[in-house]
Amino acid sequence: MQKKGENTSLKSGSVGQGLKSQLAAFFKEILFVLGTVLLINSFVMASFEVPSGSMEDTVMVGDRLFVNKFIYGGSTPYTLPITSIRVPHIRVPGFRAVARGDVIVFDWPGNRDQIEKPEQTWYVKRCIALPGDTLQIIDRVVYVNGQVFPNPPHLKFLRNWTEPAGYPNPDIFPKGSGFNEDNYGPFVVPRKGDNLSISPENVGAWEVFILREGHMVEVHKGRVWIDGHEATKYIMARDYIFAVGDNRDNSLDSRFWGFVPLEDVIGTPMVVFWSWNPQIPLYNLIDKIRSINPARIGTIIR
Repeated sequence: MQKKGENTSLKSGSVGQGLKSQLAAFFKEILFVLGTVLLINSFVMASFEVPSGSMEDTVMVGDRLFVNKFIYGGSTPYTLPITSIRVPHIRVPGFRAVARGDVIVFDWPGNRDQIEKPEQTWYVKRCIALPGDTLQIIDRVVYVNGQVFPNPPHLKFLRNWTEPAGYPNPDIFPKGSGFNEDNYGPFVVPRKGDNLSISPENVGAWEVFILREGHMVEVHKGRVWIDGHEATKYIMARDYIFAVGDNRDNSLDSRFWGFVPLEDVIGTPMVVFWSWNPQIPLYNLIDKIRSINPARIGTIIR
């Protein structure tokens, strides 16, 4: 004969076990959803908000874009989730390589004289030259391998005059090159395995580039030393591309901060899925809604 309370105790135990099972199932579903989102965001598609006008009128400030990541090959996250801590990432093969003329989203390498990569920042620009290409800009006209590079549909200049050759911009890459934004080059975009001639006279222009590739550089007694060995040449360790904005006079791009490692190209934007004024705070909801630009929604990026 059961005593009073025994039945109650069994029911309480059953309720406790049932609650644990429900919580376990709930957290499994949450982990599954988070894992699926992480996989999609890493290897298939991500969203990106355009922060500046460097690509106007191809994309506009406040456009939110779907970025196709699997076309060039997705990758594991560049940073630990919910942090800015960078971690090594692994890429998977893509459907095709980056091509000249592609609009690309990439992990910004940092300013010209900045050795350490900054906190992950996505930029959107247009690729105009690939590894091994010879690039030159003459009076704003881009030449790749001696041929005129076709102007993108929405190319624009804000200035009605051109910086003449021979008037260097001290902010241009590489340092001390004598180039300006309208007359630039010629030079070869680095390709893995290519040789770069190094001397005490030009090493200052390439020092940051070599340091970013993980090597030590110093000039001692009129000679260049790389990783403790005297050097007259440097062998490129990675493939690079050259990227510029379609709004040429309002774009800080490869002309100013240098080459983009090919491995840091994240994807290509496909379509604008939303667009509003990013300067209006969300708490000002009425004005934020009024700033929606329906004409931009659905725009295909080319």
